[in-house]
Amino acid sequence: MSDAKPRPRVRLDKKEVKKGETIELKTLIQHTMESGQRKDASGNTIPRKIIKQFTAELNGKTVFSCDLEPAISANPYMQFRIRPDASGTLKLTWLDDDGSKIEHSEEIKVV
Repeated sequence: MSDAKPRPRVRLDKKEVKKGETIELKTLIQHTMESGQRKDASGNTIPRKIIKQFTAELNGKTVFSCDLEPAISANPYMQFRIRPDASGTLKLTWLDDDGSKIEHSEEIKVV
């Protein structure tokens, strides 16, 4: 198990849209999503470590949110669409059950 900080990868199909158009987002974060139910080679329980929540906000308004559970596989991948009303900052936040946050931001322009 690695203690490296999880790294998000984010891909938007476009960063500039006309008003009323949608943007497709694809996110993948490198994370072990350890359920806390497995044992290591010595027979010790591997501590639980999962991302418990993901949120996407555009200009401070939540546009997508979901709760994740231990059954989600390592390196969770999400794909969803948003329809921005105005230009601004898209902030993506992954919340780990240990309280740590992983954040990523993208600028979106509505023309």
